[in-house]
Amino acid sequence: MTRILVFTGDGKGKTTAALGSVLRAAGHGQKCLIVQFIKERTDTGEYAACCHLPDVEIVTRGRGFSPTAGSAQFAGHREAAESALEYAGEALDSGKYDLLVLDEICGAVSAGLVDENRLMELLDKPSSCSCVIFTGRDATPSMKERADTVTEMVCVRHALRSGVSAQPGVEY
Repeated sequence: MTRILVFTGDGKGKTTAALGSVLRAAGHGQKCLIVQFIKERTDTGEYAACCHLPDVEIVTRGRGFSPTAGSAQFAGHREAAESALEYAGEALDSGKYDLLVLDEICGAVSAGLVDENRLMELLDKPSSCSCVIFTGRDATPSMKERADTVTEMVCVRHALRSGVSAQPGVEY
């Protein structure tokens, strides 16, 4: 049975928590895949570190911060997110991975970039993957209900809101 974990909320640390799970799984010799649904940058610390870890793959399919549904760029963002979901589905079917992280999938679903029913259908199929992790703001009630573990990150204070610039190794 595939366990599902959800790391959601408006606080910092959702992707970081998922990466901690990847590090732990890799330490046990498990094969891990991270599929990024919104993020497009490959010059981040997490991307560089994952590329150095045996048994860990990271795939960036996003186009950056999502525009609103009515904007001209929305269709391109939706196409990229749907491609990421297709890739994740193939990974689940492959039997190659023990841990699959769907980074920013919660935001992709809530923004209308990914159809939640398609996501849930992928999870209904038998898979040798022992754990799937959803990250991102605004996890839907269905995602939370489906999950075995749900952690909500709450922002009490964030340096960026005080004008502190994003710092390599902390924010990216």
